[in-house]
Amino acid sequence: MIDVRSLEKPEGAEEYRRSLKNRGEDPKWVDKIAEMNQKRKQLITQQENLRANQNKVGEEIARMKRAKEDASELLKQMQGIAGQVKELGEKASEAENELHQVLLRLPNKLHDSVPTGEGADDNEVVRAAGVKRTFAFQPKEHFEIGEKLGILDFERAGKVAGARFAFLKGGAARLERALIQFKMDLHSREHGYEEMIPPFIVNSQSFVGTGQFPKFADDVFHLQGTDYHLVPTAEVPVTNFYANEMLKESELPIKYVAYTPCFRSEAGSYGKDTRGLIRQHQFNKIELVIFSHPEKSYELHEALTQHAERVLELLELPYRVMSLCSRDIGFGAAKCHDIEVWLPGQNAFREISSCSNFEDFQARRANIRYRGDGPKDKPHFVHTLNGSGLAIGRTLIAILENYQQEDGTVIVPKALLPYMGGMNVIK
Repeated sequence: MIDVRSLEKPEGAEEYRRSLKNRGEDPKWVDKIAEMNQKRKQLITQQENLRANQNKVGEEIARMKRAKEDASELLKQMQGIAGQVKELGEKASEAENELHQVLLRLPNKLHDSVPTGEGADDNEVVRAAGVKRTFAFQPKEHFEIGEKLGILDFERAGKVAGARFAFLKGGAARLERALIQFKMDLHSREHGYEEMIPPFIVNSQSFVGTGQFPKFADDVFHLQGTDYHLVPTAEVPVTNFYANEMLKESELPIKYVAYTPCFRSEAGSYGKDTRGLIRQHQFNKIELVIFSHPEKSYELHEALTQHAERVLELLELPYRVMSLCSRDIGFGAAKCHDIEVWLPGQNAFREISSCSNFEDFQARRANIRYRGDGPKDKPHFVHTLNGSGLAIGRTLIAILENYQQEDGTVIVPKALLPYMGGMNVIK
């Protein structure tokens, strides 16, 4: 959530106008917020003035009663003032809530380094790594490989669940499980993240805290008749782990690596990636979440991105890192790096991780703060960061396509052999 106080300064207001414009949002929201905030402040001031007057009248009534004087007129006046104070309080609360609801729907301010652009074509390549394999045959897409080997079954998944679901069998199921274990081990042992398996169902307030609600409520699966929702990513439960808490400055940064299945309605994706595992309603993912001191968050953003890249390096999969432009970046991110893996079957790079620095946007919504050890140290909001480390299904896709052989089999990457129970070729 945007800090309203930052918009009260001319330079802060102008920066946010520019950010909204670059995102494709209406910059006039800044003026609307200013009007709503001014109304809220005026109501609070009026209420405080009336309350001060109420206190004076109360003191005068007390004096008159001590002097055994008739205070009936002042008592009537006091009742009227009390009614006005209550009415102004209700109006101030209403104005506060209206402003809060508007702020919940407005995106984060972009970092100055975010490239300005109209869409994905304007994203900038930060770096590329790995060598694309040369095939002596026409490489197939992952679903062709999986169906021929009998390790992916979309037809039967459609029978028992519907479109955008899959059964993983045999080598695919083993590979999926190996990838989860491999990534959890890598990030906890080599990169210093603490392992976590969070709840897979969370309440609405947790979605508000990370920025999915209220704007993107249609993107998640809701449990009818409850305030529970299936997680679209571990970002939601793990970020809210410290909601409404005060952390110690000396504890920062705090780093978690979490495994969850993820559930997404894929609202608005009709006709996109209808075949295969690219865009499923259910998939597994490893998530990296960091709670950072504000002065360290961009240093940690680069480190987090490199931690996600390390998975692809060890699996020897070609990839590139993209800096997302102003109209392709996520709602809550101040800056985002997408990692895209090479898929020879599609002859294209596809996203496999998004690594974002939210600065204090989520922390304000979830009320996550830190304070130094000194008695006069003031509390501040932490910066939150997260990124996929990586999406399991898309990693599986990349392995099937990059390690496919002409006879239809798939070689298991060396880094995964300790987790495959002796299976080095998927047949």
